[in-house]
Amino acid sequence: MSDLKNEIHDYWTNRARGYSEYNQQEMADARRTMWRDKLLSLLGEVFPEREPEEIKILDVGTGPGFFAILLAEAGYQVTAVDYTEEMLKEAQSNADGLAKCIVWKTGDAQALDVESNSFDAIVTRNVTWNLPRPDLAYKEWLRVLKPGGVLYNFDADWYGHLYNEEKRSGYEKDRQQTEEQNVEDYYSGTDIEKMEEIARQVPLSRLERPKWDLETMRKTGFLDVSCDENVWKEVWTEEEIINNSSSPIFLLSGRKRETFHLKNIAVKPGEKWNGELELANGELKFPTTVFHGHGTGKTMLITAGVHAGEYVGIQAAIELSQKLKIEKVTGTIIIVKVLNRPAFEARNGSMGLADAKNLNREFPGNPDGTEMERLAWAVSQELQPVADLYIDLHSGDDYEKLTPYVYYAGAAPEDVVKVSREMAEQVDVPYMVKSNVASGGSYNYAASQGIPSILIERGGMGDWNYEEVRSTRRDVRNILCHMGIYQGLKDFRTYYPLEVADVRYQDAEENGLWYPFKKVGDMIQEGDILGEVRDYEGKVKEVSEAEFDGVILYQTGTLQVVGNGPMVTYGRIVSRYDERKERIVNYWEKRSDSFLEQRRAELHSAMADRWMKEIQAQLPDDNKKLRILDVGCGAGFFTILLAKAGHQVTGIDLTPDMIKNAKQLAEEEQVECEFAVMDAENPEFPDGTFDVIVSRNLTWTLPHVKHAYGEWLRVLKKGGVLLNFDANYGITDFSNVEDLPENHAHNMLGNEMMRECEEIKRQLPISSYSRPAWDLETLGAMSLKEFHVDLGISSRIYLEKDEFYNPTPLFMLRTVK
Repeated sequence: MSDLKNEIHDYWTNRARGYSEYNQQEMADARRTMWRDKLLSLLGEVFPEREPEEIKILDVGTGPGFFAILLAEAGYQVTAVDYTEEMLKEAQSNADGLAKCIVWKTGDAQALDVESNSFDAIVTRNVTWNLPRPDLAYKEWLRVLKPGGVLYNFDADWYGHLYNEEKRSGYEKDRQQTEEQNVEDYYSGTDIEKMEEIARQVPLSRLERPKWDLETMRKTGFLDVSCDENVWKEVWTEEEIINNSSSPIFLLSGRKRETFHLKNIAVKPGEKWNGELELANGELKFPTTVFHGHGTGKTMLITAGVHAGEYVGIQAAIELSQKLKIEKVTGTIIIVKVLNRPAFEARNGSMGLADAKNLNREFPGNPDGTEMERLAWAVSQELQPVADLYIDLHSGDDYEKLTPYVYYAGAAPEDVVKVSREMAEQVDVPYMVKSNVASGGSYNYAASQGIPSILIERGGMGDWNYEEVRSTRRDVRNILCHMGIYQGLKDFRTYYPLEVADVRYQDAEENGLWYPFKKVGDMIQEGDILGEVRDYEGKVKEVSEAEFDGVILYQTGTLQVVGNGPMVTYGRIVSRYDERKERIVNYWEKRSDSFLEQRRAELHSAMADRWMKEIQAQLPDDNKKLRILDVGCGAGFFTILLAKAGHQVTGIDLTPDMIKNAKQLAEEEQVECEFAVMDAENPEFPDGTFDVIVSRNLTWTLPHVKHAYGEWLRVLKKGGVLLNFDANYGITDFSNVEDLPENHAHNMLGNEMMRECEEIKRQLPISSYSRPAWDLETLGAMSLKEFHVDLGISSRIYLEKDEFYNPTPLFMLRTVK
């Protein structure tokens, strides 16, 4: 990247004089008036009540200073930045007496040496197309704008003709028109070859513009993003139109979000605030952190300490406030670390210090009531209404043992329940419970008012440890990422929570001694005795009996129980679909057409022979026609290769479009194969069907690899061979494509697709394993004896760094049943 930036710097250094002469021509003819009128019109619309001298403008990529001079003449405070020192020298010369009115800075448009929230407006012309990382430029421009500030970016698809035949034809027609109409060709007198060499290296020459810009600006966080594709009619002369009719200039504009206000708090975009939030006219003060990101997004409220003796949630909130990074926030995050602060600081347990009331039974509260009633009222009326989403962090109180689980709001409008459940599904706990009450609890009441809400439970007995806190913190971060409020990849998970319904809260009838017969998280059956309440002489006063099959969520962990207080809570487990597979299928559906093209090319490359040589060396040595299963066959590469060698091959894949394309490719190659849409983890074949099972780059995509291995061995004949070619992709960042050739699939897919792939990968447990060590351990536990691992397969297959190149080293794992 630094080499490319040096090339760009050197090119514009050499062009500085000629480009300055072009700007001088603009200053001397009608273009001066046309551009000035356009700029002043735009700024006047946005700042109608302000005088120019009150408005700070940044001209990015000022070149010889055309925009900077026009704006300084009109009285604006102008800072002009350019990457090239020679351009700034020309600009200062062109500005003449105005030069001292303009702040001149050498700088990179992608990494500005400018404070955040500094400028009311940014203007730029013909800059983004020429940047190695225009996405970073848009982030920087948003960062340095003041809240409410605007960006005006004039640009064009200047070198799209290098990658698009239709645009190439238009470009050549423009060149012909300049000759026929005897006007100056703006490309003459420039080093076209060098400029095209640079243009081939920067990304925007091969992307669809301005569509890419609009999408990127929205994702970055600009508001009111728009594009005027007819602006060229206002600012171009007839000569410019003749020169560039195939690449008309367009105007991209967007606005930065406003400052966030909440009672005594004011936070600018891109800033983090720490302090005390004051509610109820300052009567109540809460330790709070607010992250107000540059980008647009929802507002997430996170609270802890509703029960002041539940420390896991409180410490998780404290650590979230310290560890979340403001530059990754797209939206607003409010973290209130302790709601019942008086009780927490007096170490008074979870009840109100003055009224001994349970805060989580008092919502929406009462402004004229007791301590906890007033607190509930302030939170429900002054804090919750600013939120779009809500997470309440809890743990087991000083008498509660519990298995980790999550509640989601169920007594709310349908759309609120749907989003609440979606949030709960991101939590790495075994179970989730749908709540059916609309008041009393903080999150319940918030949901009844239209705010999707959940409550996370982890830890217990008034204790906490760093692992429980880390897990809760990770859950919250995963939810923030999933809801688009935090820019990052969701972390690895162990659980995808099963839904628990028909929850039974069994309370004791009177005081006594509690003796549980089960542990939290235990599966129970109808009629099981869950525990007994006895007196001091051991006489049974009360028996807790399970009314149905289910799981114990929490129970009293102390020796004593209190009349009308909890003994044990359990619920019925409802099986549910693992949405990971649906997401995986959707992703590979989008890649199926490009996979067809790649496998078609691969079948006719030298790599096909190399693969066949490697596989042939591992097959049973009896030269007979083998029955082979290609698991996760994709577009059928292995299936077709092995069928050409005379074997009876079946290919299965969970993605329907992959199977459709595999059939098409087999027909093109004139081979007989069988293909079926089928789950690789659950192959629908009788025991002992196949002589050989082969798989390439599949196991890393499976949610339940151990189960898959068991099923593959089931359908394999005794003495049959399993060949798995895969890699330790969990340690690889697929979104990093720096070392890949330009025509590689990962470069062609674009950042969005690669980020989606990376996100899916991080939801799969196998991504956190050390491979192939984990595979060997797993298969060894299945009583298999014969193993062979080859870590050098990549060095024999990927001899060229071409479109098929795999930068992550493959391993080959061979075992015999």
